[in-house]
Amino acid sequence: MSTLNKTNRRDFIKITSMTGGGLLLGFSWFSVEAETPVIMTKTNFTGELGFNSYLSIATDGTITIFSPNPELGQNIMTSFPMIVAEELDADWSRVKVVQAPLDTVKFERQLTGGSGAIPHSWKRLRKAGASARYLLVAAAANRWNVAATECSTSNGFVIHEKSGKKSGYGDLAEEAAKITLPADVPLKNRKDFKIIGTAVRNVENKKIITGKGIFGLDFYRKGMVFAMIIRPPAFGTKIKSVDAAAAKAMPGIIDVVTFKNNVAVVGNSTWEVMKARNAVTIEYEKDGNTESSSDHDQILISLLNSDKTTVRRKDGDAETAFANAAKIIKSEYQCPFLPHNPMEPMNFFADVRPDAVELIGPTQTPASARAATAKLLNIPEDKITVEITRLGGGFGRRLKFDYVLEAAELSSIIKKPVKLIWTREDDMTGGSYRPAVRYRFEAALDAQGNLTGYKLRGAGINVNNATREDNFPSGAVDNLLIDSIEHVSPITTCPWRAPVTNFLAFAEQSFLDEVALAAGKDPVQFRLELLQKARTKPVGAIKYNIDRMETVIKQVAEKSGWGTKKGVSQGFSVYFSHASYVAQVCEVLMKGQTPVVKKIYVVSDCGEVVNKSGALQQAMGAIVDGYGHAMFGKLTFKDGAPEQNNFDQYRIIRMKEIPEIEAHFVDNGIDPTGLGEPVLPPTGGAVANAIFKATSIRLKNQPFIDEAPFKPAKGF
Repeated sequence: MSTLNKTNRRDFIKITSMTGGGLLLGFSWFSVEAETPVIMTKTNFTGELGFNSYLSIATDGTITIFSPNPELGQNIMTSFPMIVAEELDADWSRVKVVQAPLDTVKFERQLTGGSGAIPHSWKRLRKAGASARYLLVAAAANRWNVAATECSTSNGFVIHEKSGKKSGYGDLAEEAAKITLPADVPLKNRKDFKIIGTAVRNVENKKIITGKGIFGLDFYRKGMVFAMIIRPPAFGTKIKSVDAAAAKAMPGIIDVVTFKNNVAVVGNSTWEVMKARNAVTIEYEKDGNTESSSDHDQILISLLNSDKTTVRRKDGDAETAFANAAKIIKSEYQCPFLPHNPMEPMNFFADVRPDAVELIGPTQTPASARAATAKLLNIPEDKITVEITRLGGGFGRRLKFDYVLEAAELSSIIKKPVKLIWTREDDMTGGSYRPAVRYRFEAALDAQGNLTGYKLRGAGINVNNATREDNFPSGAVDNLLIDSIEHVSPITTCPWRAPVTNFLAFAEQSFLDEVALAAGKDPVQFRLELLQKARTKPVGAIKYNIDRMETVIKQVAEKSGWGTKKGVSQGFSVYFSHASYVAQVCEVLMKGQTPVVKKIYVVSDCGEVVNKSGALQQAMGAIVDGYGHAMFGKLTFKDGAPEQNNFDQYRIIRMKEIPEIEAHFVDNGIDPTGLGEPVLPPTGGAVANAIFKATSIRLKNQPFIDEAPFKPAKGF
């Protein structure tokens, strides 16, 4: 525990000094087996316990767990302890959770991304809680001289019904610590769950509401300086000259530093630095391509016509199927670049000293940030500590660590602890974006309306493979060809919530509706028929589970009253990503000549739902995100420079535009799969298909607001 940050260490010492002792149960994040318990006292709780991770039970009954994964709003700091508390039969009101610092020795997969935290830690956390419960029951049985099998647990107590005896976990903690833990302990049957599957409020709510929650921007240390960086205004340009004389003469300014392709203004306060930054004169020159959005449009079209694609999947003989087709449907879909726009812009604190480096701030990938810093500064990783604050959003942007390296390098140059802060304009113009992509789809139908051939080509800017070649409808079509091609651009990109599928799902699901219409079939029934084909006569390997996908389709059709409502236009979409299955039905009403999204039904199969409240928030938030960006999101470039740099120019969804959302979850009892990302991809397709039903206009490009149904509208 040597890497514990000072704040967390103080919190834990305060707990132990009040209670005098307790049970500290270590459990490995690399296995599901708990380790030998140790009595926690003021003398032996030194921060040097040899555990990977741990659950503590103090003598006052307080249960504390360190949460290793960064918290950016996905509710992991609530869900993790819920899982432990469930197996422990704990009193939830006595559970506390503390954010752990980076420790790659003690923790595995200490990152937030890919909707993988709960799936990875599910069994490990359950085993930790069950192991502690076993020890507490054994301690009570020894004390009462009864068989452990005669004892039960409930709400933080061990109970012996025959004698009426009852002891709290805190009272039993020190005795439990002396008992040998067996190699394996039983886990609960899910029918006995009391906490998992219920709605539990976020454990950080009070801190956030009262302003006590520490986000990166909130972090402050006496003696630190503040810095902002001027980055090139256009991708593909570099610094030619810098005149910082006027800025250096301004009040509160310590220095103006040029490094790499950046100019950093360093001062005593954010306001002074912001003012001085405007006084720096920089001349830039071209350093490679300076691309515009009009260039990207032509590049993507050219790529779709190229003969240099990479084949991702080939089943049967697609060319023969198309040559013999009774009907061929062909469409192209395109999406623009998108910024991530988390409410908290990038920021980080760095203190580079001769003997050590301290990094503090919001990052989704602390281990990668540390490794990159070690390489940059040419120092061993074990000399670098990383403490994780709460993140004010990320959506993939904080998977990158460029802003961490900027802070570390600047601190090493100025020899001071520094807090680096990006403005909103920095975030939008100097950040990394969702790549722009264009897809070409082709489908071949026989005379009976059966899908006999399918082609998909994906062309992406800075995305090596813009397809998910093993997803539906692969496996359900005898003759299929999927390939891709990439254009490498100086515009920086990185994963954006539900990478690739955030747009591919819209394009695929819209195109499948086109094919269903051409085949004269109901869109839902058309997909069910394809799934049945994949079940009875599969073609090649598939990654999706046919039964799970079929279930969400049927349930959302039932919940939404698919095809039975009058006066409303419905659109359907279904998608598999991050090991989960999500189906949606969107309902659109016409307001004059403008389609208005009124309601979206969603059914998600993400396995066991840990926190019903958190799951609902994830599902609803993903739909708002998916709908809002499909409708409005667009970042364009002129000669390498982003043309939108703040929310007065970049349109996002407004509160009044959020439709009613009705969310449901499949109760199938399997282990949890992803949830933070997989609800977003199907949203664009459901909305677009509903708008087509209402207007007969097929939306093929995002944002929808630029397309025919909306251009004439005012104030939508």
